[in-house]
Parts: sequence; structure tokens; C-alpha cells
Amino acid sequence: GLFGVPELSCPEGFQEAQDKALQESEQLVQKACSTPPGPETVMIFDQLSDSLCRVADLADFVKVAHPDFAFREAAEEACRNIGTMVEKLNTDVELCQSLRRLLADETVMSSLDPETRRVAELFMFDFEISGIHLDEEKRKKAVDLNVRILDLCNEFLIGTHLPNKIDKHVLPEHIRYNFTAEGNYLQVAGLHADCPDDLVREAAYKIFLHSNAQQLGRLEELLASRNSLAQLVGYDTFAHRALQGTMAKNPETVRQFLEKLSEQLSKRTQKDFEMMTKMKMKLNPQNSMLMPWDHPYYSGVLRAERYNIDPGLYCPFFSLGACMEGLNSLFSQLLGISLYAEQTKRGEIWSEDVRKLAVVHETEGLLGYIYCDFFQRPDKPHQDCHFTVRGGRLKENGEYQLPVVVLMLSLPNSARGAPTLLSPGMMENLFHEMGHAMHSMLGRTRYQHVTGTRCPTDFAEVPSILMEYFANDYRVVNQFARHYKTGQPLPKNMVSRLCESKKVCAAADMQLQVFYAVLDQIYHGKHPLKKSTTEILKETQEKVYGLPYVPNTAWQLRFSHLVGYGAKYYSYLMSRAVASMVWKQCFAQNPFDRAMGERYRREMLAHGGGKEPMLMVQGMLQKSPSVEDFVDTLVSDLDHDFETFIMDS
Repeated sequence: GLFGVPELSCPEGFQEAQDKALQESEQLVQKACSTPPGPETVMIFDQLSDSLCRVADLADFVKVAHPDFAFREAAEEACRNIGTMVEKLNTDVELCQSLRRLLADETVMSSLDPETRRVAELFMFDFEISGIHLDEEKRKKAVDLNVRILDLCNEFLIGTHLPNKIDKHVLPEHIRYNFTAEGNYLQVAGLHADCPDDLVREAAYKIFLHSNAQQLGRLEELLASRNSLAQLVGYDTFAHRALQGTMAKNPETVRQFLEKLSEQLSKRTQKDFEMMTKMKMKLNPQNSMLMPWDHPYYSGVLRAERYNIDPGLYCPFFSLGACMEGLNSLFSQLLGISLYAEQTKRGEIWSEDVRKLAVVHETEGLLGYIYCDFFQRPDKPHQDCHFTVRGGRLKENGEYQLPVVVLMLSLPNSARGAPTLLSPGMMENLFHEMGHAMHSMLGRTRYQHVTGTRCPTDFAEVPSILMEYFANDYRVVNQFARHYKTGQPLPKNMVSRLCESKKVCAAADMQLQVFYAVLDQIYHGKHPLKKSTTEILKETQEKVYGLPYVPNTAWQLRFSHLVGYGAKYYSYLMSRAVASMVWKQCFAQNPFDRAMGERYRREMLAHGGGKEPMLMVQGMLQKSPSVEDFVDTLVSDLDHDFETFIMDS
């Protein structure tokens, strides 16, 4: 069976697994309601969470990645049914009372360890955001809103990817071949951001981002429903609700962070835009005004011209085998951990190119499993991501339930006899996703509700982004980057050039991220919104980003992160700030420092979501960073390295 779950040897097994989980959860609900308040209450709640998550998490992965449609469909159905059950439990008054009795008992609460207390509070938070404290009528309204929001999220997400069609005669004949023809129509399925022809990029931008009444309606209803739900359960705005328990804590801190960052970036961003404009004038003298469709293209041109970083020069040094060796060696030196390939049993994996790795500590033994689903295949989503399939927890019998995760990448399939070669970007992504996997393996919490990456969004990206700093350090890269034919190491100046090239137009790139984050905050802030979502986009784009808004476009209708990262898009920037501070303070001097590796594990990885994120950051940095510290570290990352500059000159 899939992942060694016996029921899942066929799609119908999902029904069986789900029925078993629902049965188990009913027994646990009765047990929770009849147990006197104490640590056992939290244990039972966590068992309840585990029995549902074990099916839901696995199904979440299978529904997007399994090559067999019947499996995907069965998993989708299981997700829906478990989701409904979770909604029901979150509004179960009797179940909530058993937890409330525990939280109200000061004597018992003071005897609990901090992790158990936090987990009890987190479970209570889940009840409260579902409106448990409301009367029956309002509670029903909260459940209905939750269901509607889920549907709107799915519909909006599908809409963000749908291509737009246009009569082919509208476009000049010489650029039509760039788009897929369908009778008299052309299909525009993306922004063609890398196309050297300005006209193609302009056409793609205006057509792909053309406003769509249906999708606009979905977005407006989604934002209004989120706001109604938040207010119904006692928050000012959806952002206030979403930021509870995060590193930022509230929308005011996020606003401050984004405003200060924007202020610090503005001069550098202007310089970047000037450089891009000059390049555009050089290549296209008739039309030199910089437009939003120019930014990604001309920053790439400047990078290539200045540093000659053709991926083709780098790929031969980054074979997949060499990169995995590099990760193994780094983890072994920093954390005493090795990765071993394991044989899989029949039916355990969903595609024959999936590899199973056992994660083993030199003294603690087996920590968990990582399934590596690295290669492209038809119907597989083109995104790099990390899935928790089973969370770690301490079981009732004293054994530890080992975590199981999947890392999904979209690497090209190699030619026969040749190894898979990664571009520098793919190599960095592999390190990034491995950062998540290590968090899952080492976040060995007592409760699966807070295991590994089950922590606030603005902290969850810290371990993965920190790995990017390792991937960009010559001392680390030099340990594994070898030419697959000659065995020659990657020259130091090539690594330096690559790192420096990433700083070209980096201020403008970061400013664009600030713009997206500000937009997300406004959309999830005070309602009713003062203007339409498109007018807010126009105003924010011109104020925060600086490149002109293009009439009749509605970029927000393609902003898929509004679904999974609603009110939390700033998380990428804040996580990068923390990762940058940890790198500079703890690993920049020696990226293989075992004592630092152990401190990193102890202070930041080991707690999963079982400790307040800011306390983990404090433990690692031995100080509490301010918003200004976050901004300073992000901005100083944009400075060019003097040594490389001299070397290249």
C-alpha cells in the first residue's frame, strides 16, 4: 500500500482508511468528554488530531501528485469528508467544554509543561476561530461561511491558472506564433516574461491579466466572507485573525515592517529601474518607458551581461547525485545526520522514479523518512513543495511515531546514460525543500499537532531559506560541485559571480514582493474596502512599486497566494530576514560549525510549533530582533561583495 499503509493498495482503500479514522475519532471524542481535566486531555485531543491528519495529510498529497486519476479522485473525496468532520468537531460544544475545563483549572494548568500548555491553547484557538463561543444560530453561520470560503478558494485557485483567449486578428501576424492557436483564437496562458520581444511580453501581459468579471466576483466574495467570519468570531479584520500566534503577532507590526522596508529600498529600487530603462533604450530606442512587463526580462538581461552566468556553464557541476552527496555531507557535519537510500516494498510508491531516504542520527538512530519525488511527469504539478504525510509524536506505548514527508520537485528527466543535471536555481530549490524536510525530521515534539513544519507561516520558511544561504556559500558548494565528466571542482570565481549576479536589480525584485505583501494586507484589512480591488491594486502599485498600472488589467485575479497565504504573504520577507540574521550571526564564519548546528537544532528546529516563534528566534540569536533589525539585514544582503568585485574587475 502507498507509504506502507495496507488499505491504500487500491483507490477504494481511501474509503476504508477514512471510515476507520472517523470511527476512531468518535471513540476519542467520547473519551475526551469523560476524562477529568489533566495532561491526558491534551494527549487525547492530539490523538484525535493525529487519526484525522494521518488520512487527510496523505490524501492532500495524493490528490495532486498521483499519476492515477482514480487515486486522485478517491483522495479528493477523503479530503472533503475529513474536512467536514474537522469542521463538525471544531463546533462540538461538549468536546470544547472538556478542554475549557482544563484551561480553567489553574492548579492543573500550572502543573503542565510549556509545550502541553501551548498545545492546549492552540486547540482552544481552533475552536474559537470556528465560533464555538457563539449561540447556535451564529455558530451555524460560522460553519456555513467556512464551507463557502473553502469552495471559493478552490474556484479562485482554478481561475488564477486558466488561459485567456483572444481573436488572433487583434495581434500583429509576426508575433502570433508565440501563442497556442485554437481556430480563430489564440490562447495566452502566461506572461512570457523571458521573451526578448517587447511586443510579445506586452501582449501577454495585457491579455493574460485582462480583467474577468467571474473571477473578480469570486475574489470579492472571498475577501468579504473572510472578513465576515473574522468579525463573527470576534476579530476586527481577517488579518487580525490570521496573524494570531505568528512572529509578527498583528497587522500593525506587519505594516510597520513593510513601510520601513519600502522606505529603505526606495533609492536602490529607483537606481535599478534606471539601469533597466537604459538597457531598454539600448535594445529598443523607439519605446524606452519601463513597464511592468519589462522588469523580469531586463533584470535578467543585465544579470547575464554583467556576470555571464549561462546555466549551461554550471549544470555539468551540479549532477543530482553530487547535490545529494553535498546535502548528506553538510547534515552530517552540522547535525550528525546521514541520509540512506531504502528499498521500497511493492505498492509503496506511486511512480518508479520515487526514492525513499531514511534519515539516521549517529547516536539517536532512525528519525524518519523522506520520499523524493523529483522528476517531471505528465499531470504532475510544476511546483516545488514539501508535504507532511505523517507527523511525529510520542505514542501512548512510549514509542515515537516517525515523521514521513515527501519532497516534490520538477527536475528534467536525464538522457539515457547521463546523470540528471541541475541548474543553479534547481540546486538552490533542492536545498530549500531539504530545509523543510529537516525541520520535519528534527521537530520531534511530543504532540503531532505542532510537529515539524506545523508552526506559524512566518516562521515556517526560516529553515528552508537558511538552506539557500548554505547553497550560495563557496565553502559548502566546493564540497560537492564536481564536473560529472572530468571530476574538476567548480571554480571559486564562478560561484562568486553567481552570488553577485543575484544582487543585480535585487532591490527592485524585493520592492515587488513588498508591493504584493502590502496589497494582501489591504485586501484582508478593514472592510468594506474603500475602493474596488482593481482600484486598490492601481493605487498600491503606483505608490509602493513605482511602475505604472496598465489600464484594464487586474493582476490580483492571478494572485494565487491569496488562497494559502491570505494576510500572510509578508511571511516570505520576514522569514528571509530571520534566516539572514541566523546565517550572519551563527554560520557565516564557519558553515560547518557543529556546536552552532546543535544550537540551531535545540533552539529552532526541535520545537516545531510547540513554542512561540519569537522565543525560538531569541534563543538562537540571544537577543530579540526588532522590526528595524529585520529591515537592516534584508537591505544589507543587497550590498555587493567587495572581494568579488575586485576579482572580477
